[in-house]
Amino acid sequence: MADKTSLQPKLMRLALGLLCLFFVHSSIAQEEDFNASLTDSIGNEAPTNVKNPKKAIYLALMFPGAGQVYNEKVWKLPLLYSGVSAAVYFLNFNNRRYKEFIVALDIVREGTEANPFPNLNEDGIIRNVEYWRRNRDAMYMVFGAIYALGAVDAFVDAHLSGFDVSDDLTFKLEPSMEPLLANNSAIGLSFKIKF
Repeated sequence: MADKTSLQPKLMRLALGLLCLFFVHSSIAQEEDFNASLTDSIGNEAPTNVKNPKKAIYLALMFPGAGQVYNEKVWKLPLLYSGVSAAVYFLNFNNRRYKEFIVALDIVREGTEANPFPNLNEDGIIRNVEYWRRNRDAMYMVFGAIYALGAVDAFVDAHLSGFDVSDDLTFKLEPSMEPLLANNSAIGLSFKIKF
């Protein structure tokens, strides 16, 4: 018979899995409704490769990189995961150093053991504690910014998936004459875009 404490993590994982399944199912249903309602201003059907921005941001928020996979921009995953990995590494490094100096501060204040940092007095150790705490907290913000940037990228990319860039996009460079004052005019080049 399993005891109550070993059953709680299993129930939490099951509840989290069911919650994720619910979000994925509801986002798929939203995508079907989204694609069914897509028409351009004339009433013609829009392209079928248009992605749902809501689904892209939900996926990106649930699991970093899932929005990029949904948008079929898999090449962005190494960039995202290298940023997340670097943030986690430096967060861990700064947190370890912070804890080392906290322990050293307790040792110095108690005075029962030798100072683990003999070249630092109590004020120097306090400065190091504050320095590593600031660095650790900054890395939390960097991690959050990278996570949010991945979600925003997935959202914007899904919005731009329906952007039509047709083949008749042309650029022309033509001479032009613009009036300046009463009898004066300027001669130059004009850059015209036809779309």
